[in-house]
Amino acid sequence: MTRFAQRPPAPQDDQDYRERLRLLSEGSVTRRFDPYLDIDWDAPEMAIDRDDPRWVLSPQADPLGATRWYQQQPLARQIAIGRWRQANAIRVGAAFESILIRGMMQYVFKLPYNSPEFRYCMHEMTEECNHIQMFQELVNRIGEDVPGMRPVFKLISPFIGVAGGYAHTILFIGILGGEEPIDHYQKAVIREGANVPPVLHRCMEIHIAEEARHISFAGDFLRAHVSRMNAPIRFLHSLAFPIAMQWLVNELAAPPREMARIFDIPKSVMRDAFWQSPHSRELKAGYFGDMRALAGELGLMNPVAVGLWRAFGIYGPPTRYRSEPERRGARNR
Repeated sequence: MTRFAQRPPAPQDDQDYRERLRLLSEGSVTRRFDPYLDIDWDAPEMAIDRDDPRWVLSPQADPLGATRWYQQQPLARQIAIGRWRQANAIRVGAAFESILIRGMMQYVFKLPYNSPEFRYCMHEMTEECNHIQMFQELVNRIGEDVPGMRPVFKLISPFIGVAGGYAHTILFIGILGGEEPIDHYQKAVIREGANVPPVLHRCMEIHIAEEARHISFAGDFLRAHVSRMNAPIRFLHSLAFPIAMQWLVNELAAPPREMARIFDIPKSVMRDAFWQSPHSRELKAGYFGDMRALAGELGLMNPVAVGLWRAFGIYGPPTRYRSEPERRGARNR
């Protein structure tokens, strides 16, 4: 008699997965934030001071802030560059959240009746809508007319969301590729002592708290769905993982060309900052320690995939636990 391997149960039938989704959904109900209730935008201490020296970019956490060129600029110029860079990064983050919502909305209406994924995804999209409002309010108050996404990314963003609803595991890899650099940077700033304007600090706190759930869900989602893939599809996902990380770190963490033009930043400085200098390469690789751990857990770290991680400069040791602080000098070995 021919024996066939039993296919793993559908993700919706996995009781452990259902329980994790239940806990995440309850967390979204009991621990949630509203940008207009939990931020006192008009409080005196939250007022935006365009000349606040706390706009100066961190020499540890920010690739441009680490360059000698930036550190040698007059204080007023460092402030102006830092303020513009922060405002643009916030606007890019809001645009990325909108892509996530479009893709997730496409996905959830294909789900079976009573799916726990449906409920949690709706909670997450609600939170992401709040983040977009929070980010836009912050950009409005900073007062910088920044472009946000690069033109090509802006052009294709509606199609990414729609396509993501059908290639749903690729969508969630992309979600992690976008969320991880932002989350990593914000946590690094907070760990330094959060020497940023108070309203920016408060927005970071809220974003970090809720993104913890979102990143946890994306990881659980991939664990549940990748386990059911056959070998060829799993191999394709192993390649998609580093490609998504490389593409999105450049879209979200590196500024558009307008910044160099507006502030007359030399091309050599921009190349070093994104991502040619040893320090910037280490920062870039450090964004994805958790993702390397997840890819390894999912069985997606085959020799070809590892070659891509290395070629993109995002290889290194996996983290030992979620959000492990940076181990300097340990990357890309």
